[in-house]
Amino acid sequence: MLDVLGSGLAANRVMEVRREHFIDHAFAPGFRVDLHRKDLGIALDAAAEAGITLPATPVVAGLLERLREEGRGGEDHTALHAAVEALAAQRG
Repeated sequence: MLDVLGSGLAANRVMEVRREHFIDHAFAPGFRVDLHRKDLGIALDAAAEAGITLPATPVVAGLLERLREEGRGGEDHTALHAAVEALAAQRG
């Protein structure tokens, strides 16, 4: 997955810089889960006021909230990787 997301048109700086963090599950704070959740809440509120639908944003906000509930709010936002892995393990 990391090879696909880090190459071609999907290539991005986050994948380039954080690749090893994903592999090593090293989620030292950069931009914390708590801050992302706060910002997504603001974005969702603004979108609702403007009558705009942000279809993927509530999904990401839910994953961030799950991390916060697990006591991982101080970790870097790349901890989303762990939340997605946990969901995959539940379904697998």
